[in-house]
Amino acid sequence: MTTADSAAHPRFAAALEELGLGAVQERIRRFPEATRTAAEAAAAIGCELSQICKSLIFAADGVPVLVLMDGASRVDMELVRRELGAGKVTRPKADVVRETTGYAIGGVPPFGHRTRTRVLADRSLLDHDLVWAAAGTPYTVFPMEPKTLIAHAGGTLVDVRERTA
Repeated sequence: MTTADSAAHPRFAAALEELGLGAVQERIRRFPEATRTAAEAAAAIGCELSQICKSLIFAADGVPVLVLMDGASRVDMELVRRELGAGKVTRPKADVVRETTGYAIGGVPPFGHRTRTRVLADRSLLDHDLVWAAAGTPYTVFPMEPKTLIAHAGGTLVDVRERTA
């Protein structure tokens, strides 16, 4: 693991500066192995799976929406549909994710996207003092207090976690 000034994706680094979060760049960690999945990221960081903040793009009636979810949970698309008042919620193709956010799946950060999207943040993220999220590449992550992360993402707190039986 290394920490480097240039670890973040350039668009994400610029977003951090614009948001007055330039100091976060010093906390970004770059790993030699991919941290594309929540499990890979948690293993590399040495944290609980639920301390990973997944940034997931869905399409609500064809309109992209970002859902922030803890790494140990799955998104209940029916709850997302109800929350948005949408007719249908689907998972878009990888090219739609890249077009919407400017990042590849596995490296999508919670903010600093190419286009502005509606953001839903699951309350489960608040169970931790610190969460880790992608910094724009499948090899980089950064830590942030969940309330701060959700605020900078422009997220609305919701309960969209899939319940296990």
